[in-house]
Amino acid sequence: EVQLVESGGGLVQAGGSLRLSCAASGFTFDDYAIAWFRQAPGKEREGVSCISGIDGTTYYADSVKGRVTISSDNAKNTVYLRVNSLKPEDTGVYHCAAESYLPCTLKAGRFGSWGRGTKVTISS
Repeated sequence: EVQLVESGGGLVQAGGSLRLSCAASGFTFDDYAIAWFRQAPGKEREGVSCISGIDGTTYYADSVKGRVTISSDNAKNTVYLRVNSLKPEDTGVYHCAAESYLPCTLKAGRFGSWGRGTKVTISS
């Protein structure tokens, strides 16, 4: 059974940084794409970044490009999302999602497994 558990959220001041973790179990990273999505209060879910276990490619939404880095530690079965220069609009619940044999995409409907999320609040 695929399980994803996010951590690392919290209250952070604007301009700071944080690193979110997505601990995965029940599958082999090499066969999966893992992506981060976020949902701000009252807004639609937004794709943030994706990393492919198949070929290592990464993909970033235009809204975060240059401030966000996605990485993975296959030995720990964990994917990280580092966000720098935090802005109040980065506030939201961040979820990681996984799907097997999928090229990187930020289309949420393509992912079948989801974590419960970690809440990030950026104060101005």
